[in-house]
Amino acid sequence: MPGKFGLDGGMIPRSVKRMFDERGEPRFDGDLQTAALVIGGRNHVVRVGNVSSSGAMLVFADIPSIGEPVTLHLLDHGEVAGQVRWVRDGHVGINFITPLE
Repeated sequence: MPGKFGLDGGMIPRSVKRMFDERGEPRFDGDLQTAALVIGGRNHVVRVGNVSSSGAMLVFADIPSIGEPVTLHLLDHGEVAGQVRWVRDGHVGINFITPLE
């Protein structure tokens, strides 16, 4: 039975801090704006660390499951569907289902 994690660009728990920024798109500082995150039907107030067209890094004390579906309500983009890609040290990486324009 294949594992839930792989090296094909899928979801991998990150335990080591990123040494080089090899992401293919710019990240925009969220100036720690407040947003609403819906996970499992529950609303949570979160802080936005940064945003790109394909995802966001949130400051969030809870530990959601990698791959869990979420909805993020951003002040400047409205409601955005996504999934949890990584969790580390009070931060959560969200990958958007449809890129922001």
